[in-house]
Order: sequence, then structure tokens, then C-alpha cells
Amino acid sequence: MIHYKFLIIGGGMTAAAATRGIREVDANSPIGLIGAEDNRPYNRPPLTKGLWKGEDFESIWSELGNSPPTFHLGCTAAAIDVANKQVTDTRGTIYAFEKLLLATGGTPRRLPFGDDHILYYRTVADYRDLRTLSDKHRRFAVIGGGFIGSEIAAALRMNDKEVVMLLPEEVIGDRVFPRDLGGFVTDFYREKGVEVRTGATAVGLERRGEQLVLKTKSGQEVSADAVVAGIGIQPNIALAQDAGLTVGNGIQVDQFLRTSHPDIYAAGDVAEFPDLTLGGRRRVEHEDNANAMGRLAGRAMAGEQDPYTHIPLFYSDLFELGYEAVGDLDSRLDTVADWTDPFHEGVIYYLRSGKVRGALMWNVWDQVDAARELLAESRTYQPADLKGRLPRKAADSGQTDQGAPN
Repeated sequence: MIHYKFLIIGGGMTAAAATRGIREVDANSPIGLIGAEDNRPYNRPPLTKGLWKGEDFESIWSELGNSPPTFHLGCTAAAIDVANKQVTDTRGTIYAFEKLLLATGGTPRRLPFGDDHILYYRTVADYRDLRTLSDKHRRFAVIGGGFIGSEIAAALRMNDKEVVMLLPEEVIGDRVFPRDLGGFVTDFYREKGVEVRTGATAVGLERRGEQLVLKTKSGQEVSADAVVAGIGIQPNIALAQDAGLTVGNGIQVDQFLRTSHPDIYAAGDVAEFPDLTLGGRRRVEHEDNANAMGRLAGRAMAGEQDPYTHIPLFYSDLFELGYEAVGDLDSRLDTVADWTDPFHEGVIYYLRSGKVRGALMWNVWDQVDAARELLAESRTYQPADLKGRLPRKAADSGQTDQGAPN
């Protein structure tokens, strides 16, 4: 049996941030980290962004400081013995802990067909696989028009590949963008040379010689050299559920990121937390949330507990377009657009019962903190009140990788 004062299950950005948080409070106590991948923690956003624009591959690795955890990689936790505060991994190794963090993230949703012919893009291994495929092949099919699908389609097209997107919705980003902005983005992708097939639900795949052929619900066929899917993730809650911890749309935590067991914490993609600004409970799958929540969970495990009140930032790059956003970006909410240059520069506000619940800053930068303050207000707004509410300052040289889907 191996004993750690602090044990972390998960090897992603949340785990790295938790390590840094622990070390801010406790410089020496042993930390163990169990990770399913063979790699030490790394930043996910470059996998769909910077690495396809020439960013150095070695820049992706997370900073862990001078006293990193002891890694147990290439395995997963199989069971948690809550009563005895022990974890058993898939190799049969038993770990005793004083404080445990569940940073288990999520697993890509899979389609009920395609077997191993579809690349469900999420990890650095997936990046390497897609790079190898792009070196050998020309035509790619991308299933999904959300964050991952839209970013991968743009990345491949910017690398001179033929790209066809299949999405069941009518526009790219249908669940996030107001319909007019989604329509603009869809047309923009087409102008960039991406073949966008909207209202196209993939229902089957077969290999014909060297080609993969996707079949859609309407009877269309799409041939490609390789198929990539980005259709969201399912939070990895089974380990916590089997241990008797409270789960919902994630592992439920309190404002201090504690689960229903006082010595077990959860953070990152898998954690469902009380949103002290917007109300209710949320689960957020973005880098800024992983870093901020992971750090606070690490500090809490080491004895410095502060409530998680952070409003996470997320962003995306779509060719030379891009945005930063905070709050609840749900296209079903009421929206108010304040454009300086329609569809090229402006702010979109998302309202529920007159209160601003989200802000999308489209090609507008350095306004995240101001947007967070706006969301924290309790007042209601009329559409006219929001014109010019956030200063609109466009960047001269474009965006950088500061926060993204993880």
C-alpha cells in the first residue's frame, strides 16, 4: 500500500492546477496522481488551436513547479473504499489517502456505429493520430458543429485539407449562437472552403476500399479518408457513484468543492457546483474553470478553504474570427446584440427575465472582468440599456489561447 496525504484521480489540467494549489499552502507533503493517459498533465486548448498554427508542441505541458506529484500513469482508479480512505487502481495497487480529489473529467460521447473508424477527438494521442492522418490524406469528414467540431474543421482547412462538416442542426454553434450569428458563421465556413451540410444526422459508416463512407438519415453519403467526431462528453461519475457519493449531472460538490464526503473533493469537467452568481447548479467544461477550480480545490485540501465564486471564461477560434465569453450562453435565452460591425465586432447579451446571464464578446477583447461584474448585478435591463454597456475594444493582432474547451 502506498500512502499519500493528497491523492488526485485524474491527469488533466484540473489535476495540475490542484497540485499548484496544494503547493501554495503545503510545500512538502506527498502528492500522488493517478492518470489514465501515459502523459503528464497538459493543456488541451492547443490541440484544436495553436498546434495547428505552428505552436511548439512542447509548449502544451502544464507547469507543476519544483515539487511535482508522484505519477501513476497509464491506469485508472477502479474503486474507492470511502470508509478506509483507500483507492485501488486497475493494476491492483492500493493507495491510502488523507484528502482525495476526483478530477476524472469526461469521456467523449460515441456514435452507435463506426467501431474504431471514427476519431473521437480529445487527447494528445488523438492529436498525434490526426496529425499522422493529415500528413497522409486529403479529405476529412467532421461530425458535430459545437466547440470541438468547429475548431477541428477550421484547423484542418487552414492546413489545406478538404473538409466536410455534418451537423444535425441548421447552423454551426446552434446551441450557443443566436440564429443570425450562427447563420453568418456557417456561411463564413463555406466561404473558407468548408463543405457544411446542415440538417445532416450521421446514422452509419462503412469502408469501401480506401475510403470511409458516412450515411445520413436523409440518405446522403459522404466519403472521406478519415472521420473525426466532436459531439460532447459524458462526465466520468461512475467511480464516485459506486463509492456512494452524491451525483447528478456530475459529482455534486458544495461551494468549497467538497463532495458528500468531507475528505473527498471534486473539480473540473466532472464537478457539478452551486453557481453563487447565476443560481442553481452548473457543470462547466472549459479550461478557465479547470484551472480556477482545480487550484481552489488543492488549496482547500491543504487547509485553506474559500468558496468557489469564479465565473469561468471560455473562448474559441474560428479561422480569423474569435470570441471570449462568460456565463450562460444558451441560444434559447433572450439575446440583445450590440454590434459595432455586424457579425465582425460586438457584444451579445443573454438575458433571463431581464437579467444578464451571459455575455459573448465577438472579436472584442479585454472585457471579461467587466462582463463578470455585469452578470453579478441583480438588476434587470431593457435592451436599450445594454447598448454600449460593455466597452468594445477589438484586438489589433487577434486572440491568444487563454481559455477554451477542455
